[in-house]
Amino acid sequence: MSTTPLRAVVSDLPLSALAREIQPQSPVPLYAQIKDILRSRVLDGTYKPHEQMPSESEMIAAFNVSRITVRQALNDLQNEGLLFRIHGKGTFVSKPKAFQDLGRLQGFGEAMRQMGYETFARVVSLRTVTPSLQVQERLHLPKRARVTELQRLRFLNREPISLDVTYLPVAIGARLAKEDLATRDVFVILENDYGMSLGHADLQIGSTLADEPLAAQLQVEEGSPVLVIERTTHTSDGTPIDYEHMYYRGDAFQYKVRVDRVPL
Repeated sequence: MSTTPLRAVVSDLPLSALAREIQPQSPVPLYAQIKDILRSRVLDGTYKPHEQMPSESEMIAAFNVSRITVRQALNDLQNEGLLFRIHGKGTFVSKPKAFQDLGRLQGFGEAMRQMGYETFARVVSLRTVTPSLQVQERLHLPKRARVTELQRLRFLNREPISLDVTYLPVAIGARLAKEDLATRDVFVILENDYGMSLGHADLQIGSTLADEPLAAQLQVEEGSPVLVIERTTHTSDGTPIDYEHMYYRGDAFQYKVRVDRVPL
């Protein structure tokens, strides 16, 4: 657990204001409405990391619901990693650890915005380079072919979360150079603007320790653990079109995937 001191909640937003967002006639259960309301306030910074949440009794009175309803909402938020409890002291806000579902082929910004996070990117560099043998093989390029290398620092809730190094065929890279890569995902541009149908991606997951340049970009200590994702994305006809290495802060991001057992 973080050594950041715990502190009493200092939000200026009273619970009564949140309670007005409840829709009693909605088919959405009350506990789910309360959970969504509290989640949005954690993600937008109304309730800050390590601040104490209002007590169960205060929530029961404000939302006019049962203790079971409040506890179900809080339990779900705790299971999501947004809250944590300390016996005898109360419920506190965790530093949110965002996650992306590996079972869906999505761009980072696309996935995070759907979950209510604020996200944007800063283009570190965009240039034409001679590819390494690995890049050449992943993109099935002929010898002497050049590629576009795009480096972006991704931000989540205004904090750096990952450094993405992407390689694309030069013909596509030249077009992307004219796009707003700070606020738009490459996947969305390829599909919506260029009419390309994406099919699947091959991924490898590993880890490394942040060297000095990477640590400076991600604002972590040199030697901190970093999650590394290697991804090759293909069009629907199987053509590799995008190869990248993504370096994620190990303390602030995780991937999740559902795995079904196949009968023998």
